[in-house]
Amino acid sequence: MAKPRIHPSKARTRRANHPKSRSSALARPRSAISPHVLAAALYVAFAIYLYRPHFGRFDTWQWLLPVNACAAAMGGYVLSRRWVAGFVGSLVAGALYGFGPFLLGIAKFHATAGLLAASVPWLFAPAVFLGRKYGRWVGTPLLLVPFLAMFLSFHLAAEHRLFIAPLQADVEPADLAGFVAPLVMARRSTAPIGLYHVPVAALVLGLAMMGKARRYGPLVVLGAGLLLAFCKPLLGPARVEWIGVSPILWLSISMTWCAVLIGIGIQGLIEAGFADRKWILAAGIVLGTLAVLSLLLAAKYFQVILGLADGYARLFVEEAKRHLAGALAMGILFVMARQKLRLHGLRWAILCVAMGLDIVLGARYIVERIL
Repeated sequence: MAKPRIHPSKARTRRANHPKSRSSALARPRSAISPHVLAAALYVAFAIYLYRPHFGRFDTWQWLLPVNACAAAMGGYVLSRRWVAGFVGSLVAGALYGFGPFLLGIAKFHATAGLLAASVPWLFAPAVFLGRKYGRWVGTPLLLVPFLAMFLSFHLAAEHRLFIAPLQADVEPADLAGFVAPLVMARRSTAPIGLYHVPVAALVLGLAMMGKARRYGPLVVLGAGLLLAFCKPLLGPARVEWIGVSPILWLSISMTWCAVLIGIGIQGLIEAGFADRKWILAAGIVLGTLAVLSLLLAAKYFQVILGLADGYARLFVEEAKRHLAGALAMGILFVMARQKLRLHGLRWAILCVAMGLDIVLGARYIVERIL
């Protein structure tokens, strides 16, 4: 299989320098409204749509939930602008973090847990943008800021007898199944991991693009977040309590960068040409495989005696449908790339419909389950 030829920075310049792209309302809006203001307005509208049915039951702290979601989404949007040229790619990246299974799911704990998670992309922004301007000697040390902020926040909260999230909560390797079945894991897991179904294809391509471009910084930080989240079996409960940060909150670092990588992958799917068609096909095969796996798990749960697991079985069927929808979208993009059809507007439309429905339906299900 050929290596991906789409370089993250070249994807920006190629798109920006194309004469037709300057008039594209989807890739770079040219209206009187700033794209940043438009992104914020869309996030606020979506948060109201999700939480409005529950406003009447909110206590004082729960009013932070929609605020957390909007702040996290806007942070993911701003952070992704470092690599993603298209407005929609950054918009989806922000939505996947702010309204993804992880940030919506930690509403099971205190509302300040979501506030701390929402601050993570904002804390990474100085490292990303100042590092680009002044070099890695400035950017690399600033990458430690979110880790230090997490540590200090937990210790300061503990001094005021505010417990953001339990230190005893375990994050297990089995929780990574959230990347395959986020709806099922949101129902079962204490720490819902994952970014819905269709975006998995963009995540695969984003990882490949950053690896090919030798941009290892985001990948190292993502890995460090996962290592800290799963550190309890390695360090033991005593050392985790000494560190004083719940393993679940370390996942916010990894989920932030997964969302950014998806934004990069979306840009790659839009820019992919004939030489990159195999990577689109590979992404479609990944989603198709996940759909088959979900159907097999559904069949297994349907066989449980007395129908005790039918609820999980139906959820797996729903997961399979969403994976199949994503595989179909990748198949259409593969045919377009194979036939050398650029049609950026049509590609945006296909991805927006597939990922938009996935995010809206998935987020609504998780909020209903938690609240």
